[in-house]
Amino acid sequence: MSIYTYQAELSNDENISLENYKGKVLLIVNTASKCGLTPQYEGLEKLYRTYKDQGFSVLAFPCNQFGGQEPGTDEEIQAFCSVNYEVSFPVFKKIDVNGEQAHPLFKFLRERAPEDSNLDTDSRLYQHLSNNFPKILESSDIKWNFTKFLIDQNGNVVRRYFPSTLPAEVENDIEKLLK
Repeated sequence: MSIYTYQAELSNDENISLENYKGKVLLIVNTASKCGLTPQYEGLEKLYRTYKDQGFSVLAFPCNQFGGQEPGTDEEIQAFCSVNYEVSFPVFKKIDVNGEQAHPLFKFLRERAPEDSNLDTDSRLYQHLSNNFPKILESSDIKWNFTKFLIDQNGNVVRRYFPSTLPAEVENDIEKLLK
């Protein structure tokens, strides 16, 4: 099984099969517009522009499950991404990534990569989660906005990155898959 068995709706209501991305290296990210990590959009866009012609894409899935940091409508989210970060990669409809209502794609991603790599135990985010939500650190749940999943050209989950992992820190792994 791969990510190609799933479908998702773009922010413009277009329902697409992830099979459309077959043969591409992907970075799937749950995002939010009002988060301390939101400036990562800039790095994600830089990765996208650098490698899109080599078979790479970023897929953004806005989520409001972490501190209510994505309260806007799908149209507002798309406008925010375009105006503030000139995002040109696909932005999907707002979804849940944890719990009973979690999008099936994210259930699959969590099963295939239950552990975050690059876990920075000194980061403010880790300390916040440790102090306020310690059980989430012990589960396969998405920990916060900007958790990243690297997907190979065959739709397999290669790696999961902790939210505070900057897009630039993922670049070497992307390059290895593109070769």
